Amino acid sequence: MIIKSANFVGSFPRMDMCPESELPEFAFIGRSNVGKSTLINLLTNRNKLAKVSQTPGKTQLINFFLINEFWHLVDLPGYGYAKSSKSNRASWGTMIRKYLSARENLKCTFVLIDSRLPPQRIDLEFLNWMGQEGLPFVLVFTKADKNSTKIVQQNVATFRETMLKTWEEIPQNFITSSTQRTGHQEILNFIGEIVITTAEELALWKAQVAEEAKNAPYVPEGEDEPDDVEVEGDYDEEEDEEEQ
Repeated sequence: MIIKSANFVGSFPRMDMCPESELPEFAFIGRSNVGKSTLINLLTNRNKLAKVSQTPGKTQLINFFLINEFWHLVDLPGYGYAKSSKSNRASWGTMIRKYLSARENLKCTFVLIDSRLPPQRIDLEFLNWMGQEGLPFVLVFTKADKNSTKIVQQNVATFRETMLKTWEEIPQNFITSSTQRTGHQEILNFIGEIVITTAEELALWKAQVAEEAKNAPYVPEGEDEPDDVEVEGDYDEEEDEEEQ
C-alpha cells in the first residue's frame, strides 16, 4: 500500500465521541515510550503527523487520522505510565477498553512492544485481556535499530515463548526500525489486504441496497402494501394456520 494522503481528523476523550463512519479503523497502542508516534510518522511518511514527545504518557486522547480517504489510523493513549496519577491511569484504561471492545469499525489493533526489553508483565497482561475479549491484534516490535539483529531476534523469540505459556497460538508479528525505515511496508501491506476486502464488501453491500431499492414496488404514502408483497416480521402462527 502507498500512502497518498494522511490527515488529522481530531482528538476525542471518549469512545462515544469518536467519528461516526463506515470506514475501517486500525488502532495502535503500546506501553508509554514504546515509539508509537515515531512509528505512525514512519507509516504515513509524515514527519510531524503524530507529535513525538520526550515526555512519556503525553497522548491522553483517542486521535484519529484519515489515510488515503478510505481508512482511519487510530492513535490510542499508552498504558503503564507510572508518573501519571492513579485516577488518570484508571480513566485512560476505561477509555481504551471501551474503544477496543465496542468499536464496530475496528479491524485490528497493533500492539507495540519494545524489542530492547525482556517480556514486561504489563504488556503480557494487556495481551491476555485482548485474548480474553477475543479482539484481533498483531504484535509490532519497535526500536530494532537499538540492538544488533541477533539480540532483537532473541528478544522477539523470548517474548513469543513467554506468550506460548498461556496462548495456544501467537498472532503475527512485525519488527520495525524508524532510523533504518524497516518493517513499515509489511504493516501497510497487511492493512491493505484488510482494507481491500472491506472495500469490496462495502461496495457489494451498497450495490445490493441500490438493487433492492430499484426493484422495490412503489407504494404511495398513506396506502397499504400491495397484496403480492411479502412483509417481513412477526406473525401469529395459530391465526396463520386457521386461515389455511
